[in-house]
Amino acid sequence: MQAIANLDQLLTRMQPELDPGRYAFVALPPGCALDPAHVVASVREPEGLSVVVPEQVALDMDLPIAFSAAWITLAVHSDLAAVGLTAAFSRALGRAGISCNVVAGVHHDHLFVPVEQAQSAMDALQALSRSAA
Repeated sequence: MQAIANLDQLLTRMQPELDPGRYAFVALPPGCALDPAHVVASVREPEGLSVVVPEQVALDMDLPIAFSAAWITLAVHSDLAAVGLTAAFSRALGRAGISCNVVAGVHHDHLFVPVEQAQSAMDALQALSRSAA
């Protein structure tokens, strides 16, 4: 499928999908051995490696959880150079009082929102998509 850059098309086709699991943002302590198969996302920061893993993995490894999240994937194949998509969904979620941490993959945008606000986030994203149609 061709990546979409047009904002109106991105919004009308974004199709948010809620993953049924719970995910944890953690900072790995030095020397921590984590199976790469468990890593959903990662970023190297000056303080060390931050990762998103299934929450149960973090609990099993006794890793301090900085943020527990629900994972929403925007199913639309968004162009990494597209302008305005992140601003649009951030604004919609912000108006609903929902924080959001975004990870962009090559094909999709992945939104991590507070677990207890997952359904409200889905509602806000679906309303945004409908209003763009």
